[in-house]
Amino acid sequence: MHSPVPRPAAPLPVPVAPIVRDDVPLAAIPPADWDALARGQPFLRHAFLSALHDSGRASPATGWTPRFLSAWHGRTLAGAMPLYAKSHSYGEYVFDWGWADAYRRHGRRYYPKLVAAVPFTPVTGPRILGRDPATRRALLDAALARVADGSHSSLHVLFAEDREARELEAAGMIARRGVQFHWTHRGWRDFDDFLAAFSHDKRKKIRQDRRKLAERAVSFVRKPGSEADPRDWAFFFRCYEATYRAHHSTPYLTLECFERIGAALGDQALLVIGSRDGRPVCAALDVTDGATLWGRYWGATEYVPGMHFEACYYQAIEHCLAHGIVRFEGGAQGLHKLSRGLEPVVTHSAHAIGDPGFAAAIAQFCARERSEVAATVDELHDASPYKADGGS
Repeated sequence: MHSPVPRPAAPLPVPVAPIVRDDVPLAAIPPADWDALARGQPFLRHAFLSALHDSGRASPATGWTPRFLSAWHGRTLAGAMPLYAKSHSYGEYVFDWGWADAYRRHGRRYYPKLVAAVPFTPVTGPRILGRDPATRRALLDAALARVADGSHSSLHVLFAEDREARELEAAGMIARRGVQFHWTHRGWRDFDDFLAAFSHDKRKKIRQDRRKLAERAVSFVRKPGSEADPRDWAFFFRCYEATYRAHHSTPYLTLECFERIGAALGDQALLVIGSRDGRPVCAALDVTDGATLWGRYWGATEYVPGMHFEACYYQAIEHCLAHGIVRFEGGAQGLHKLSRGLEPVVTHSAHAIGDPGFAAAIAQFCARERSEVAATVDELHDASPYKADGGS
Protein backbone atom coordinates (compact mmCIF):
# COMPACT_ATOMS: atom_id res chain seq x y z
CA MET A 1 0.00 0.00 0.00
CA HIS A 2 1.43 3.32 -1.07
CA SER A 3 1.83 6.14 1.43
CA PRO A 4 -0.28 9.17 0.60
CA VAL A 5 1.57 11.89 -1.21
CA PRO A 6 2.14 14.70 1.32
CA ARG A 7 0.40 17.90 0.44
CA PRO A 8 2.52 21.05 0.32
CA ALA A 9 2.27 23.05 3.48
CA ALA A 10 0.17 26.19 3.31
CA PRO A 11 2.40 29.24 3.07
CA LEU A 12 2.88 31.04 6.34
CA PRO A 13 1.15 34.42 6.44
CA VAL A 14 3.54 37.28 5.86
CA PRO A 15 3.28 39.65 8.82
CA VAL A 16 1.99 43.04 7.85
CA ALA A 17 4.34 45.78 8.96
CA PRO A 18 2.73 48.19 11.41
CA ILE A 19 2.36 51.87 10.67
CA VAL A 20 4.58 53.84 13.05
CA ARG A 21 3.24 57.26 14.01
CA ASP A 22 4.81 60.13 15.93
CA ASP A 23 1.71 62.32 16.15
CA VAL A 24 -0.37 60.38 18.70
CA PRO A 25 0.14 61.69 22.25
CA LEU A 26 -0.22 59.38 25.22
CA ALA A 27 -3.44 61.15 26.22
CA ALA A 28 -5.05 60.07 22.91
CA ILE A 29 -4.30 56.35 23.46
CA PRO A 30 -6.88 54.38 25.50
CA PRO A 31 -5.29 53.44 28.84
CA ALA A 32 -6.34 49.78 28.56
CA ASP A 33 -4.67 49.46 25.15
CA TRP A 34 -1.46 51.04 26.41
CA ASP A 35 -1.38 49.04 29.64
CA ALA A 36 -1.80 45.78 27.71
CA LEU A 37 1.61 46.50 26.16
CA ALA A 38 3.23 47.54 29.47
CA ARG A 39 3.13 43.96 30.84
CA GLY A 40 2.17 45.06 34.34
CA GLN A 41 5.18 47.32 34.86
CA PRO A 42 3.88 50.06 37.22
CA PHE A 43 6.25 52.75 35.89
CA LEU A 44 5.02 52.20 32.33
CA ARG A 45 1.34 52.32 33.13
CA HIS A 46 -0.65 54.94 31.28
CA ALA A 47 -1.75 56.52 34.57
CA PHE A 48 1.81 56.76 35.95
CA LEU A 49 3.23 58.43 32.84
CA SER A 50 0.18 60.68 32.60
CA ALA A 51 0.77 61.80 36.19
CA LEU A 52 4.27 62.95 35.20
CA HIS A 53 2.97 64.72 32.11
CA ASP A 54 -0.20 66.27 33.52
CA SER A 55 1.60 67.64 36.59
CA GLY A 56 4.10 69.35 34.28
CA ARG A 57 7.12 67.43 35.60
CA ALA A 58 7.90 65.60 32.33
CA SER A 59 7.16 68.41 29.94
CA PRO A 60 8.86 70.85 27.56
CA ALA A 61 9.16 73.33 30.45
CA THR A 62 11.37 70.90 32.39
CA GLY A 63 13.37 69.66 29.39
CA TRP A 64 11.40 66.43 28.94
CA THR A 65 9.38 66.87 25.73
CA PRO A 66 7.27 63.77 24.97
CA ARG A 67 7.90 62.41 21.46
CA PHE A 68 6.16 59.08 21.85
CA LEU A 69 6.09 56.64 18.94
CA SER A 70 3.20 54.23 18.43
CA ALA A 71 2.78 51.31 16.02
CA TRP A 72 -0.64 50.51 14.57
CA HIS A 73 -2.40 47.79 12.64
CA GLY A 74 -5.36 49.79 11.48
CA ARG A 75 -6.91 51.10 14.68
CA THR A 76 -5.24 48.48 16.87
CA LEU A 77 -2.26 49.55 18.95
CA ALA A 78 0.52 47.04 18.29
CA GLY A 79 3.47 48.74 19.97
CA ALA A 80 4.79 51.92 21.51
CA MET A 81 8.01 53.62 22.59
CA PRO A 82 8.02 56.15 25.45
CA LEU A 83 10.41 58.65 23.93
CA TYR A 84 11.49 62.10 25.07
CA ALA A 85 13.47 64.89 23.45
CA LYS A 86 15.87 66.15 26.11
CA SER A 87 17.55 69.54 26.42
CA HIS A 88 19.77 68.32 29.30
CA SER A 89 20.81 65.06 30.97
CA TYR A 90 19.20 65.46 34.41
CA GLY A 91 16.92 62.76 35.81
CA GLU A 92 18.32 59.89 33.72
CA TYR A 93 20.86 58.10 36.01
CA VAL A 94 22.97 56.96 33.05
CA PHE A 95 25.51 59.73 32.88
CA ASP A 96 26.59 61.22 29.56
CA TRP A 97 27.67 64.71 30.64
CA GLY A 98 31.19 64.01 29.35
CA TRP A 99 29.82 63.13 25.93
CA ALA A 100 27.83 66.36 25.83
CA ASP A 101 30.88 68.37 26.87
CA ALA A 102 33.00 66.77 24.12
CA TYR A 103 30.35 67.71 21.56
CA ARG A 104 30.32 71.29 22.85
CA ARG A 105 34.11 71.63 22.76
CA HIS A 106 34.09 70.60 19.11
CA GLY A 107 31.43 73.13 18.20
CA ARG A 108 28.66 70.56 17.92
CA ARG A 109 25.21 70.45 19.54
CA TYR A 110 24.49 67.44 21.73
CA TYR A 111 21.01 68.63 22.68
CA PRO A 112 18.32 67.90 21.76
CA LYS A 113 18.87 64.19 22.13
CA LEU A 114 16.30 61.39 22.29
CA VAL A 115 15.84 59.27 25.41
CA ALA A 116 13.69 56.15 25.77
CA ALA A 117 13.20 55.98 29.51
CA VAL A 118 10.83 56.51 32.41
CA PRO A 119 11.58 60.05 33.61
CA PHE A 120 13.38 60.31 36.96
CA THR A 121 13.15 56.51 37.42
CA PRO A 122 16.24 54.25 37.21
CA VAL A 123 14.36 50.93 37.11
CA THR A 124 14.86 48.19 34.55
CA GLY A 125 11.93 47.42 32.26
CA PRO A 126 10.83 47.19 28.63
CA ARG A 127 11.53 50.36 26.68
CA ILE A 128 10.20 49.37 23.26
CA LEU A 129 6.75 47.90 23.79
CA GLY A 130 5.58 45.39 21.22
CA ARG A 131 4.44 41.78 21.07
CA ASP A 132 6.79 40.72 18.28
CA PRO A 133 10.34 41.55 17.16
CA ALA A 134 9.17 43.06 13.87
CA THR A 135 7.04 45.66 15.66
CA ARG A 136 9.80 46.52 18.10
CA ARG A 137 12.27 46.87 15.25
CA ALA A 138 9.90 49.16 13.33
CA LEU A 139 9.67 51.44 16.37
CA LEU A 140 13.45 51.41 16.85
CA ASP A 141 14.03 52.21 13.18
CA ALA A 142 11.66 55.17 13.43
CA ALA A 143 13.59 56.51 16.43
CA LEU A 144 16.95 55.96 14.75
CA ALA A 145 15.70 57.84 11.67
CA ARG A 146 15.44 60.97 13.81
CA VAL A 147 19.15 60.66 14.58
CA ALA A 148 20.03 59.95 10.95
CA ASP A 149 18.19 63.05 9.71
CA GLY A 150 20.17 65.27 12.09
CA SER A 151 17.19 66.52 14.09
CA HIS A 152 18.64 64.90 17.24
CA SER A 153 22.26 64.14 18.07
CA SER A 154 21.65 60.68 19.50
CA LEU A 155 19.26 58.05 20.85
CA HIS A 156 19.64 56.58 24.35
CA VAL A 157 17.61 53.58 25.57
CA LEU A 158 18.06 53.43 29.34
CA PHE A 159 17.66 50.53 31.80
CA ALA A 160 16.57 48.04 29.16
CA GLU A 161 15.76 44.42 29.95
CA ASP A 162 18.34 41.79 29.04
CA ARG A 163 16.51 40.51 25.94
CA GLU A 164 15.83 44.00 24.71
CA ALA A 165 19.44 45.01 25.30
CA ARG A 166 20.55 42.14 23.06
CA GLU A 167 18.12 43.24 20.34
CA LEU A 168 19.42 46.81 20.52
CA GLU A 169 23.03 45.69 20.34
CA ALA A 170 22.22 43.44 17.36
CA ALA A 171 20.69 46.49 15.67
CA GLY A 172 24.06 48.25 15.90
CA MET A 173 23.59 50.37 19.00
CA ILE A 174 26.46 50.84 21.46
CA ALA A 175 26.04 48.73 24.60
CA ARG A 176 26.70 50.30 27.97
CA ARG A 177 26.67 48.66 31.39
CA GLY A 178 26.09 49.93 34.91
CA VAL A 179 25.67 48.46 38.39
CA GLN A 180 22.77 48.50 40.82
CA PHE A 181 22.13 46.57 44.02
CA HIS A 182 19.17 44.19 44.25
CA TRP A 183 17.94 41.80 46.93
CA THR A 184 16.65 38.35 45.96
CA HIS A 185 14.39 36.18 48.12
CA ARG A 186 16.07 32.83 48.82
CA GLY A 187 13.21 31.21 50.65
CA TRP A 188 13.76 32.84 54.05
CA ARG A 189 10.86 32.59 56.49
CA ASP A 190 11.26 36.00 58.10
CA PHE A 191 13.82 38.72 58.82
CA ASP A 192 15.63 36.69 61.48
CA ASP A 193 15.95 33.81 59.04
CA PHE A 194 17.32 36.24 56.45
CA LEU A 195 19.90 37.56 58.94
CA ALA A 196 20.94 34.03 59.81
CA ALA A 197 22.40 33.81 56.28
CA PHE A 198 24.85 36.64 57.09
CA SER A 199 28.33 36.32 58.45
CA HIS A 200 28.48 36.91 62.20
CA ASP A 201 29.86 40.46 62.11
CA LYS A 202 27.40 41.71 59.44
CA ARG A 203 24.45 40.12 61.24
CA LYS A 204 25.50 41.66 64.55
CA LYS A 205 25.78 45.14 62.99
CA ILE A 206 22.24 45.09 61.56
CA ARG A 207 20.77 43.87 64.82
CA GLN A 208 22.58 46.65 66.67
CA ASP A 209 21.21 49.23 64.19
CA ARG A 210 17.65 48.06 64.75
CA ARG A 211 18.03 47.83 68.52
CA LYS A 212 19.38 51.40 68.75
CA LEU A 213 16.39 52.72 66.81
CA ALA A 214 14.01 50.92 69.16
CA GLU A 215 15.87 52.41 72.13
CA ARG A 216 15.30 55.87 70.62
CA ALA A 217 11.57 55.11 70.40
CA VAL A 218 11.57 55.05 66.58
CA SER A 219 8.91 52.76 65.11
CA PHE A 220 7.61 52.15 61.59
CA VAL A 221 4.37 51.48 59.77
CA ARG A 222 3.94 50.38 56.15
CA LYS A 223 0.88 51.80 54.42
CA PRO A 224 -0.44 50.51 51.08
CA GLY A 225 -1.61 53.28 48.78
CA SER A 226 -5.28 52.69 49.64
CA GLU A 227 -4.54 53.45 53.31
CA ALA A 228 -2.42 56.58 52.74
CA ASP A 229 -4.34 59.83 53.18
CA PRO A 230 -3.48 63.37 52.01
CA ARG A 231 -1.62 64.08 55.27
CA ASP A 232 0.62 61.07 54.66
CA TRP A 233 1.48 62.25 51.15
CA ALA A 234 2.07 65.80 52.37
CA PHE A 235 4.45 64.54 55.06
CA PHE A 236 6.23 62.26 52.60
CA PHE A 237 6.74 65.19 50.22
CA ARG A 238 8.11 67.31 53.06
CA CYS A 239 10.70 64.57 53.73
CA TYR A 240 11.49 64.13 50.02
CA GLU A 241 12.00 67.88 49.61
CA ALA A 242 14.27 67.99 52.68
CA THR A 243 16.57 65.34 51.20
CA TYR A 244 17.10 67.35 48.03
CA ARG A 245 17.62 70.52 50.04
CA ALA A 246 20.25 68.77 52.18
CA HIS A 247 22.15 67.92 48.98
CA HIS A 248 21.80 71.49 47.67
CA SER A 249 19.62 70.28 44.81
CA THR A 250 16.15 70.95 43.42
CA PRO A 251 13.56 68.14 43.63
CA TYR A 252 12.25 66.82 40.33
CA LEU A 253 8.69 66.11 41.49
CA THR A 254 5.98 68.08 43.28
CA LEU A 255 3.36 67.21 45.87
CA GLU A 256 0.70 67.32 43.16
CA CYS A 257 2.70 64.82 41.12
CA PHE A 258 3.07 62.43 44.05
CA GLU A 259 -0.64 62.68 44.82
CA ARG A 260 -1.39 61.80 41.20
CA ILE A 261 1.07 58.92 41.31
CA GLY A 262 -0.52 57.65 44.52
CA ALA A 263 -3.97 57.77 42.96
CA ALA A 264 -2.69 56.10 39.79
CA LEU A 265 -0.86 53.24 41.49
CA GLY A 266 -3.21 52.48 44.36
CA ASP A 267 -1.88 49.55 46.36
CA GLN A 268 1.10 49.24 44.02
CA ALA A 269 2.44 52.16 46.07
CA LEU A 270 3.78 51.57 49.58
CA LEU A 271 4.54 54.37 52.05
CA VAL A 272 6.91 53.56 54.91
CA ILE A 273 6.55 56.10 57.71
CA GLY A 274 8.84 56.26 60.72
CA SER A 275 7.77 57.96 63.94
CA ARG A 276 9.61 58.95 67.10
CA ASP A 277 7.56 59.11 70.29
CA GLY A 278 4.45 59.08 68.09
CA ARG A 279 5.59 61.97 65.87
CA PRO A 280 6.44 61.22 62.19
CA VAL A 281 10.12 61.88 61.40
CA CYS A 282 10.84 60.07 58.10
CA ALA A 283 9.14 58.49 55.10
CA ALA A 284 10.02 56.33 52.11
CA LEU A 285 8.09 55.46 48.97
CA ASP A 286 8.28 52.00 47.39
CA VAL A 287 6.41 50.61 44.37
CA THR A 288 5.53 46.97 43.68
CA ASP A 289 3.95 44.79 41.03
CA GLY A 290 3.64 41.82 43.39
CA ALA A 291 6.85 40.17 42.19
CA THR A 292 9.31 43.06 42.54
CA LEU A 293 9.52 45.93 45.02
CA TRP A 294 11.28 49.08 43.85
CA GLY A 295 12.69 51.54 46.37
CA ARG A 296 12.15 55.04 45.04
CA TYR A 297 12.42 58.05 47.39
CA TRP A 298 13.04 58.79 51.02
CA GLY A 299 13.57 61.71 53.37
CA ALA A 300 13.55 62.76 57.04
CA THR A 301 12.74 65.83 59.06
CA GLU A 302 15.48 65.08 61.59
CA TYR A 303 18.59 62.93 61.74
CA VAL A 304 18.55 59.70 63.72
CA PRO A 305 21.47 57.28 63.22
CA GLY A 306 20.43 54.16 61.30
CA MET A 307 17.00 55.49 60.35
CA HIS A 308 17.82 55.68 56.64
CA PHE A 309 18.82 52.01 56.48
CA GLU A 310 15.70 50.92 58.34
CA ALA A 311 13.26 53.00 56.28
CA CYS A 312 14.81 52.22 52.89
CA TYR A 313 16.13 48.66 53.20
CA TYR A 314 15.10 46.67 56.27
CA GLN A 315 11.43 47.68 56.08
CA ALA A 316 11.41 46.91 52.35
CA ILE A 317 12.98 43.48 52.87
CA GLU A 318 10.55 42.69 55.70
CA HIS A 319 7.67 43.61 53.39
CA CYS A 320 9.03 41.33 50.66
CA LEU A 321 9.41 38.44 53.11
CA ALA A 322 5.88 38.95 54.43
CA HIS A 323 4.27 39.09 50.98
CA GLY A 324 6.32 36.64 48.95
CA ILE A 325 7.93 39.32 46.78
CA VAL A 326 10.97 37.79 45.11
CA ARG A 327 13.09 40.85 44.34
CA PHE A 328 13.80 44.25 45.84
CA GLU A 329 15.59 46.82 43.70
CA GLY A 330 17.26 49.43 45.86
CA GLY A 331 17.61 52.19 43.25
CA ALA A 332 20.62 53.88 41.74
CA GLN A 333 24.15 53.55 43.13
CA GLY A 334 24.94 52.99 46.81
CA LEU A 335 27.81 50.70 47.82
CA HIS A 336 26.44 50.77 51.37
CA LYS A 337 23.57 48.54 50.16
CA LEU A 338 25.94 45.60 49.82
CA SER A 339 26.32 45.09 53.57
CA ARG A 340 22.50 45.18 53.92
CA GLY A 341 22.06 42.07 51.79
CA LEU A 342 21.60 43.66 48.37
CA GLU A 343 23.89 42.26 45.70
CA PRO A 344 25.42 43.77 42.53
CA VAL A 345 23.43 43.43 39.31
CA VAL A 346 24.45 44.64 35.86
CA THR A 347 22.12 47.14 34.16
CA HIS A 348 21.91 47.79 30.43
CA SER A 349 21.54 50.81 28.19
CA ALA A 350 22.08 51.29 24.46
CA HIS A 351 23.18 54.35 22.50
CA ALA A 352 23.18 55.50 18.89
CA ILE A 353 25.37 58.53 18.13
CA GLY A 354 24.77 60.50 14.94
CA ASP A 355 28.31 61.76 14.39
CA PRO A 356 30.45 58.82 13.12
CA GLY A 357 33.67 60.10 14.72
CA PHE A 358 32.06 60.60 18.11
CA ALA A 359 30.25 57.25 17.76
CA ALA A 360 33.58 55.45 17.33
CA ALA A 361 35.13 57.20 20.33
CA ILE A 362 32.09 56.52 22.53
CA ALA A 363 32.05 52.86 21.45
CA GLN A 364 35.68 52.52 22.58
CA PHE A 365 34.87 54.23 25.89
CA CYS A 366 31.90 51.92 26.50
CA ALA A 367 33.97 48.83 25.68
CA ARG A 368 36.52 49.79 28.34
CA GLU A 369 33.74 50.67 30.76
CA ARG A 370 32.05 47.29 30.26
CA SER A 371 35.27 45.52 31.22
CA GLU A 372 35.59 47.71 34.32
CA VAL A 373 31.97 47.04 35.31
CA ALA A 374 32.47 43.27 34.97
CA ALA A 375 35.58 43.43 37.16
CA THR A 376 33.78 45.60 39.72
CA VAL A 377 30.86 43.19 39.96
CA ASP A 378 33.25 40.29 40.56
CA GLU A 379 34.97 42.22 43.35
CA LEU A 380 31.65 43.19 44.93
CA HIS A 381 30.46 39.58 44.93
CA ASP A 382 33.62 38.69 46.85
CA ALA A 383 32.58 41.24 49.49
CA SER A 384 29.11 39.72 49.95
CA PRO A 385 27.80 39.78 53.55
CA TYR A 386 26.42 36.27 53.18
CA LYS A 387 28.12 33.21 54.58
CA ALA A 388 30.16 30.96 52.30
CA ASP A 389 27.16 28.73 51.52
CA GLY A 390 25.38 31.72 49.96
CA GLY A 391 22.77 31.87 52.69
CA SER A 392 20.65 29.19 51.08
